[in-house]
Amino acid sequence: MLWYSTVIALGLAALVWSADRLVNGASAIARRAGLTPMLIGLTIVSIGTSAPEILISIMSALADSGELAVGNALGSNIANVGLVLGVTLLFSSIKLARDTTWIDLPLLMLVVLVIWFLLNDLELSRSDSFVLLGMLALFFVRVAQHAQQSNDDIEAHEIPTLTLPLAWLSFLGGLAFLIASSRILVWAASHIATELGVPELVIGLTIVAVGTSLPELAASVMSALRGHADMAVGAVVGSNMFNILLVLAIPGLWGSLSLHTAVIRRDMFAVFLTTLVLALAALWRWNGASGSGNLGRGTGLLLLSLYTAYFGWLFLVP
Repeated sequence: MLWYSTVIALGLAALVWSADRLVNGASAIARRAGLTPMLIGLTIVSIGTSAPEILISIMSALADSGELAVGNALGSNIANVGLVLGVTLLFSSIKLARDTTWIDLPLLMLVVLVIWFLLNDLELSRSDSFVLLGMLALFFVRVAQHAQQSNDDIEAHEIPTLTLPLAWLSFLGGLAFLIASSRILVWAASHIATELGVPELVIGLTIVAVGTSLPELAASVMSALRGHADMAVGAVVGSNMFNILLVLAIPGLWGSLSLHTAVIRRDMFAVFLTTLVLALAALWRWNGASGSGNLGRGTGLLLLSLYTAYFGWLFLVP
């Protein structure tokens, strides 16, 4: 048990490091190809922050551990809202963008409801996965429109300046380590689930999901401490879209996956509830309830309370 736990800790550290190298390399390559900083941020960086979840989902499907991938996708969504945003709001208020409040959060709510309906038959089928990928394509259209309408909010100095050979080395090296570390992580998590008699779904919802959300948590808290937490809600919305539309779709592409009733009654409900609370808090602030368009510490405490209650539900309710 100690050996597998150590492997998971090392695997998570390698996962975070390799994802960072991959994003840096891809951003530098894209910059040299003439893409704007905003477009790089909305595409490469957004996908890159979900790269650990994507690779874990692929490796889980290949290892016939589809439930681990489902748990990771749903657990990461819950952790991003309840843990990442909750903790960030304890350090700093977050200014809400109008498009995030009135377009992106309602879209995320709609996507959650559609997925809840698709999975209600307790099966993630190949046709379900294709529907999710179709919605992801529509989300990319939304991202492209946003990029055209927005100013370059990402400063050029935030994209690393690398020579082309170093950029490719960083990208390919990061990708190779990402694949290897995610495969090791899935292997160790599966063994822990077997030894403890815990379903792979629960391991994915807890250890793996929290571990893959740690980079977002660290980045959000550091941004808050430096007074730059404005984009945190938008980043969480983008990450959750990728998680639930791409990461969740991957296991179904390998064939139909049977799901436990807990996925619908507990986990999808938790995804829905945390997203709904965030959306309602955003609308409440924009309607002038607090005299500002900012989310504050009260919302953070509420989100953290929901996340804590969900963990209690996981381990205390049979």
